[in-house]
Amino acid sequence: MGTEAAHVFVVEDEDTIALGVVKALQHQGYQVTRFDRGETAVAAFQQTPPDLVLLDIMLPGISGLEVLRRMKAANWEVPIIMATAKGDPMDRVEGLELGADDYVPKPYDLQELLARVRARLRALEGLKDVPDNFTFGDVRVDLRRRILVRGSDPEYRLTTHEAGVLGYLIAHRGRDVTREELLEKVWGYAPTMQTRTVDNQILKLRKKVEDEPADPRHILTIHGKGYRFEE
Repeated sequence: MGTEAAHVFVVEDEDTIALGVVKALQHQGYQVTRFDRGETAVAAFQQTPPDLVLLDIMLPGISGLEVLRRMKAANWEVPIIMATAKGDPMDRVEGLELGADDYVPKPYDLQELLARVRARLRALEGLKDVPDNFTFGDVRVDLRRRILVRGSDPEYRLTTHEAGVLGYLIAHRGRDVTREELLEKVWGYAPTMQTRTVDNQILKLRKKVEDEPADPRHILTIHGKGYRFEE
């Protein structure tokens, strides 16, 4: 999938805002379909998923969070960027738990928005070889549903980035993967962010994957470089 031909759904009920966003995306070469209600967007998504969704959290009818839930249930791989003008951090937390891939504030900074869209599409390319289901040791992981089960423990829900990191490491198992590579391929950003972003995700992931997170068997640290996954 080349980003120049990517199909983007814009789910935004305010006509003036939607017009500016649609024009900006089209100017970058994207194919864009705009929806002003969540119900119609979900129906179109279920019939033919796009490459990316830009989704307003405040919509008439069903909420943006419910749209997110239904879309991720239909196809977890399509990146969804949530847009919100609300200051309540609980909306962001709930959105991330439901599988949102990124957030942008409103009113939009169009250059930032376009950068986020490009980043999420790059990340999608980096995860195209990730298996949906994988078993290692006493761990079973369903990356499509973002569920992990270790032994007889209750199942864990994986966040979008946890699933992305684990999936990428599994897809490249046995190979050293740098922090910069994970930033670029999972987050979709140029590898110039603080590397603690990756380290913090690894720490959280080990608590779900490893019997002894402080002495990991599967997600190994390669000092001075990054990480390696071993079955």
